[in-house]
Amino acid sequence: MKKRSIVGNDISVEEKKYIDNIKKQNPYGIITLMMGGVSFLFGPIIVFLPIATLLFGLLTFRTFDRKIEDNPWTFYIGIGLAGYGLYLFITNYQHEIIL
Repeated sequence: MKKRSIVGNDISVEEKKYIDNIKKQNPYGIITLMMGGVSFLFGPIIVFLPIATLLFGLLTFRTFDRKIEDNPWTFYIGIGLAGYGLYLFITNYQHEIIL
C-alpha cells in the first residue's frame, strides 16, 4: 500500500504539486480584457477609456511569463477592443448597445 501524507483537506503531496504546476492567467491580462470591453462599449463617447486601456495593456504586457501563465490572448483581445473603441471615436461613429 502506498504511503500517503495528507496536506490540508485530504490532498496528497503529489496532488498538491500537480495543482501548483497548472498554468494560471496573468491578472493584468484579465484587467486589460475587462477594460477593453468597457472601452469598446463607452469609447466612442469617452475617449479617455480606450487610451488608458491601450497604455495599461501595452505597459503590463511585459509582465507575461510563458512558463507559469497560460496564454497572452487576454492582452491581445483587450488591446484590440480598446483600439477599436478609439477607432470608433476618431471616425465619430456611435454604435447602439442593446442590453
